[in-house]
Amino acid sequence: MGDHTRHASVRRSYDTVAEEYAARMHDELTGKPLDRALLAALLEQTDPGGTVADLGCGPGHVAAWLAGHGARTVGIDLSAGMVAVGRRRFAQVEFREGDLLDLPARDGEFSSAVAFYSVIHLAPDDLRRAFDEARRVLSPSGLLLLSFHVGEEVRHLDEWWGHTVDIDFRFLDPTQVTALVEAAGFIVEMHMERAHHAHEAATRRAYLLARRAS
Repeated sequence: MGDHTRHASVRRSYDTVAEEYAARMHDELTGKPLDRALLAALLEQTDPGGTVADLGCGPGHVAAWLAGHGARTVGIDLSAGMVAVGRRRFAQVEFREGDLLDLPARDGEFSSAVAFYSVIHLAPDDLRRAFDEARRVLSPSGLLLLSFHVGEEVRHLDEWWGHTVDIDFRFLDPTQVTALVEAAGFIVEMHMERAHHAHEAATRRAYLLARRAS
């Protein structure tokens, strides 16, 4: 499957589930204390007045949490449906429709960026390009906080919450992700893994905090 076809499938799938996804995930961070702590640590190290990007933001609940804690936030997502839902729910967040491989942002526009479970939809050969793009849109010494499922599995969904979809969830090796992030011009400052919470899918989750090298 080519890049265009694969991205179109991901976009259509998220468009299909956008409303239900937004409703289910609205208060997701309430039950994720470690995620909140990491986001707070990111904000503490973000330049005052700087903008935080949420890359692959979905309906924008993470960006809204960041905005609620004083950050100027921009949410970027491939799915027009997700962007529309986010704009309706979270007026405090600026939303842009766009691809992780070609971000709709200026060079150095953001002081920091978050990408929670968004790179898991990329083909392995596209990961480095996504990290190159993240580096491009970050200012010097800007921070990138990533999260993803740990492993080698690819889970394919044809049905999601009763909706017909066509989407892959790719589990990733933290060592390989670290190498790709570093090759893109970042210094990885933190790597953490945790077990799933009771209300989450039963996967191990990894987090990387990386700083743009220059």
